[in-house]
Amino acid sequence: MTDPINTALLAMRVALGVVFLAHGIKHARGRAKTTNWFASMGFRNAPFQWFMSTATEIGVGVLVLAGFLTSLAAAGIAGIMFVAYLTVHRAAGFWITARPDEGWEYVFTLTVMAAAVATIGPGEWSLDHALDLADKLDGWVGALLVGGGMVAGAGQVAAFFRPPQQP
Repeated sequence: MTDPINTALLAMRVALGVVFLAHGIKHARGRAKTTNWFASMGFRNAPFQWFMSTATEIGVGVLVLAGFLTSLAAAGIAGIMFVAYLTVHRAAGFWITARPDEGWEYVFTLTVMAAAVATIGPGEWSLDHALDLADKLDGWVGALLVGGGMVAGAGQVAAFFRPPQQP
């Protein structure tokens, strides 16, 4: 790969990694608030949802930043974003400035970035490349992993999400 492509892939990985690591840290610091938020949306076993969401966000953030198991981490990002789309953002429409729940343009953008990194690969400036894993995890494998992450997200929604009934 050329240096401009490696630079672009590193920039995408850093952006994704920082966003997810920051979200995970925010959720870890605000355990009660995040748990209550999950419960208010209709998630059963809200403490479990808090733990899994927080651990996944921190984990994928670190992995994407390091460029280690990047396609698997991107699958985690896609799964989390698909859950967010299905449970919070879908009903608000496209624009993130829509209120009260915000639209889905943000979760869409992060999902597409994750899918791009999983498919193209993490670039030469990554642990995956240094460990000779990049070519084994990108391309169709990366795309399939991201699809699997979205299927897992849909499974989470099916198993745990029961939105409150509107009066």
